[in-house]
Amino acid sequence: MSLKSLIQVMIILIIIIILGSVYFSYFANNSKISIENNEKNIKTEIDNQNYKNEEAKIVLDNTDKKAEKIQIEKPIEVKNEEAKEVKEVKKEEVKEVKNKNETVENKEVNLKPKKPEINNVVKDIEYLTTDKNGNKYKILATSGRTNSEDKNILDLDNVRGIITSKERSTVYIVSDFAEYHSSNLKSNFYGNVVINYEDKEITCDYFDVDMKTNIAIAYNNVVLSDPSSIMKAGKIILNIETKVININPGNKKNKVSVTLN
Repeated sequence: MSLKSLIQVMIILIIIIILGSVYFSYFANNSKISIENNEKNIKTEIDNQNYKNEEAKIVLDNTDKKAEKIQIEKPIEVKNEEAKEVKEVKKEEVKEVKNKNETVENKEVNLKPKKPEINNVVKDIEYLTTDKNGNKYKILATSGRTNSEDKNILDLDNVRGIITSKERSTVYIVSDFAEYHSSNLKSNFYGNVVINYEDKEITCDYFDVDMKTNIAIAYNNVVLSDPSSIMKAGKIILNIETKVININPGNKKNKVSVTLN
């Protein structure tokens, strides 16, 4: 081989070596850069995923806290509603009791109020009293009890009174209620009172009998009737022993009226 050919071969080898060095150097750097970029992308994705997980955790924690707050506040709201309902019920009960009391008071305006009862009710009562003139006073009642304000007074229900005399006709009394005063022998009949003797009948709201004086007084809505007439008066005073009647209008506004049959 000539010298010229050898030089040419060497030059070609040098060119090949230079090109190979440049080629491998270029692709090696690109590969390193690609690997670094891949690592950065992977790290970024991991960081993004961690960030998303943190956000999800925060949202979940907030949701749990809201749910816990709702669970805490709900019993309080329910308790408040129950207390409000109980309060409303109590108000309605108080209002109902007040209305009932007012109704009872209005019904008893024209009647003697019934005394408070105590637990000593006696059934089928009978009292018999005789005065100094021999007149007998018998009082019958289906039930009775000691008056809560005065132990000498007996409150009677469904009352019948019978007054008998040796020389005069019998007087019969019927009423819803009565008070019997054992200390002074007085009786106060009230509530749908009806008195019958001979051929006469007296109706009234109240009828007071004094067994010592033999005087009885009928008052409030008094009506005296017999076969020949009907008389309305404010008050009638009756002598039980003699049966003499004294008719009184009761006050200046009322007048005695008589209707003939």
